[in-house]
Order: sequence, then C-alpha cells, then structure tokens
Amino acid sequence: MDQVLKIRLKETVHVDQDRLGALYSELGEAAAEDVVCRAMEELALRLSHCSRLHSACNHDELRKCARSLIAIAEQIGMHVLSRVAADVIDAIDALDGPAVAATLARLIRIGEQSLTAIWDLQDITI
Repeated sequence: MDQVLKIRLKETVHVDQDRLGALYSELGEAAAEDVVCRAMEELALRLSHCSRLHSACNHDELRKCARSLIAIAEQIGMHVLSRVAADVIDAIDALDGPAVAATLARLIRIGEQSLTAIWDLQDITI
C-alpha cells in the first residue's frame, strides 16, 4: 500500500429561502431575525452537546438532543440538517454504535455548514 486516498467530506447544504421568507412575512423583520439568531445559537449549542453526549455514551439524551435539533432546523429551513438528525436517531434506535458515530460526525459537519450558509444569507434581503 503505497498510496493513501484522502476523502474530502463536503456536502452541499441548502437553506430553504421560502421557509425563511415565510418566517419574515409572519413575524416581521425584527422578530424573524431574533428567531433566526436564537435558532442558530441553539443549533450550535446542541450540536456541541450531542458530541459530548456521544462521548459520554449517553444515547438516551443524545436521542433527545437530536430530536430537538430536528424541530429547530425545520423552523428555519435547514432540511438537510433535520434529515441527518433523524438519521442519528434511527442509528440510536437500531443500537448500531458505528452508525451512530458516523451519522453524528455527519450531523456535526452538516450543522457547521448549515450555520455558515444561513450566516451568509444575512447579507441577502428576504
């Protein structure tokens, strides 16, 4: 084995601008920005918490944390993040340790990319 292949783990994430637009229409600009900012903070905190829970082998709380990520992500149009959090829950329910580790790593990557994507959208008027 003289060659090592390095795989770059990068997925395209999308923020549902229609969902964000609806949020801004429903709540008004100031309230919607507040909701989006709080959601982003919560997502960042919960992603970190999920990682700690996995390290502590606390799968019951990890499942709850991933479930809460789904609700927050859906609220602000992060559908890919929501689907990956559901995949983490499925792996936990299947008692598949390697799948939990892999899907959690993917969740964290997608979460970071999604937060960056929504942060970049702040310069765009909805």
